[in-house]
Amino acid sequence: MNALNRLPPYSVLLTVFAVSTANADTSSVQLDPLVITGSRLSSASFGLPFSIDSVDRQQISDGQLGINASEVLTRVPGLVVQNRQNYAQDLQISSRGFGARSAFGVRGLKLISDGIPASTADGQGQAATFNLDTAERIEVLRGPASVLYGSNAGGVVQVFSRDPEGPAKVGADTLFGSDGMQRNHLSAEGGNSTAGFLLDASRMDTDGYRDHSAARRDQTFAKLNLNPSPDDKLSLIYSSLEQNGTQDPLGQTWEAYKADPRSVTANAEIYNTRKSIDHQQLGLNYEHYFGEATLQNTLYVGKRSVIQYLSIPRGTPSNNLYGGGVVAFDRTFYGGSLRWLQPLGDIDLVFGLDYDRSEDDRQGYQNFSANRLGVKGELRRDEKDTATSLDPYAQATWKIGDWTLQGGLRYSTVEIDVDDRYLVNGDDSGNRRYEQANPSLSLGYAFTPELNGYISVGRGFETPTQGELAYAPNNTTGVNYDLDPSTSKQYELGLKALIGESTRVNAAVFQIDTRDEIVVFANSNGRTSYQNAGPTVRRGVELGVESQLNEQWSANLAYSYLAAQYDSSFVSGARTVDSGNDLPGVPRTTLFAELNWQPVEGISTAIEGLYRSKVYVEDSNSAKPAPAYSVFNWRARFEQQLGPWTVHQLVRLENVLDRQYVGSVIVGDGNSRYYEAAPGRSWYAGVGASYQFD
Repeated sequence: MNALNRLPPYSVLLTVFAVSTANADTSSVQLDPLVITGSRLSSASFGLPFSIDSVDRQQISDGQLGINASEVLTRVPGLVVQNRQNYAQDLQISSRGFGARSAFGVRGLKLISDGIPASTADGQGQAATFNLDTAERIEVLRGPASVLYGSNAGGVVQVFSRDPEGPAKVGADTLFGSDGMQRNHLSAEGGNSTAGFLLDASRMDTDGYRDHSAARRDQTFAKLNLNPSPDDKLSLIYSSLEQNGTQDPLGQTWEAYKADPRSVTANAEIYNTRKSIDHQQLGLNYEHYFGEATLQNTLYVGKRSVIQYLSIPRGTPSNNLYGGGVVAFDRTFYGGSLRWLQPLGDIDLVFGLDYDRSEDDRQGYQNFSANRLGVKGELRRDEKDTATSLDPYAQATWKIGDWTLQGGLRYSTVEIDVDDRYLVNGDDSGNRRYEQANPSLSLGYAFTPELNGYISVGRGFETPTQGELAYAPNNTTGVNYDLDPSTSKQYELGLKALIGESTRVNAAVFQIDTRDEIVVFANSNGRTSYQNAGPTVRRGVELGVESQLNEQWSANLAYSYLAAQYDSSFVSGARTVDSGNDLPGVPRTTLFAELNWQPVEGISTAIEGLYRSKVYVEDSNSAKPAPAYSVFNWRARFEQQLGPWTVHQLVRLENVLDRQYVGSVIVGDGNSRYYEAAPGRSWYAGVGASYQFD
């Protein structure tokens, strides 16, 4: 019996639970959470005319490890979050197919933390910088409204840290688990109406599920809130991420994966593929109230240093087309936003300006010296890369009886500059500027107080990242300045329903038409070049259900169906990609289901189920797709209150049925190493305590 045949009884059971609760007396499910993303005003999500979900603090922390955003974002319809089990390359996150082709980090989505972008001006982001220990909630915006967050906003994932309040308290916890997992965490916080502080630090060590995948990750977070007057709010936020010598197991061929899912290609160990990251940033959020109007200002600055050792074979032709097998850069990034919120009767107006800039001092070196492999060798690339964006926007929300009309316009400008200082192969310095006006319009109608419907349309564009511009196609030198942005038109129709006092249902259907989709042209010898394909079309359905079945039981369901296909044929390298082929990296069907039991206060346990259909790994759809799979997890959390002490314990089992499956794929890998194995059955156990002062 295959994985798909095993799933329906479980999913049907949860669906029945989730929709049959109109008479429940008590609800702990947030039926109508307040959100900011989308309208930039604090609003109840039920009345907003677009797709937005909020993952609350309990869902983020209850029985989860607090290490990766993949732990909690799988419960959001429309998102595909794949843990590569590779801390050198970060999570793979896509929204309605945007971002699925990213070989490392996150692109195609806007990542934001406390108003500070976790995505650079060119659209590349790092979810590893999110601190889940301090997160109050995570908001996920999808669809046409996301274009009002700039280029590369196929969706928006925004994390908000909690505001410290109440008597001071300190806490510590530790976690152990499979494959040498160990995580230690310390925290302190407290606050009153005038000021508050939050300090958080953690260290995570793992040997990794696969060979050559060990990692150590240190994170720190500090937040200081000040309220100098009733009309002023100020937050200072510092965060850092440090990973030294994180091993990179690379992808696997299908044959190697089937023979041994823990295996790595020999070159990973011969060249000691690895990556080190040192990331630090400081941000400021300031609000001042002018009567009913509000002025908001965000400023940030940061540094990020990366050195990565690749496995490009020593015999690769040294004809100056390649940047070498060692990538090193020191990045300085900074920017800010200014926003004016003005209510005028039934109309709420927002005017804003966002500015972001990153400057990379980038070098490339051979990954060998004399007879030594996996070391920094001869210089092969030396340049300064700069990405700058400056985007003004305006947005209005008008409530007229049962109608809600929201419209906005953002004029996005992204400029990429390359100052080439390695002139052996000529001067590749140059500049490319991308700009476009992106409108969005949404109309909502309240059929009843418990049923809202909406229609939303928008136009957006997605610029190439600096990594995608790095190499010209056809084995020619220089930067790929001819690569154009992809443009999209998005249409969405949705319903939001409250069933009784305990169940919320959100449903949406959508279509996204894109032109000039950015795809891989060729990938060989560590040199990936990109091209523009023809039009693509994405059609999908999303369904989210949250329900409090009774005082002890609750259920969650997130279902997504997405048909993302090329709408015309094109030539990629030496192959023809046929019209009707699926976009690689995008499963057609994703289903998450959760059943939670809280028999008494202080005890909770839950079963999680996740199903994903097969995933194609390259544009021609001819290579072996990653098969469909179902996986089940179990978790339990216990908490005791002992005077000023709060003590908790955690037990978690992942992949309870010990299935072997491909957890993520590397789209278009030139060595056919497309597959990244997920762990088998894994266990985790933790304990923690906090002390609250009087």
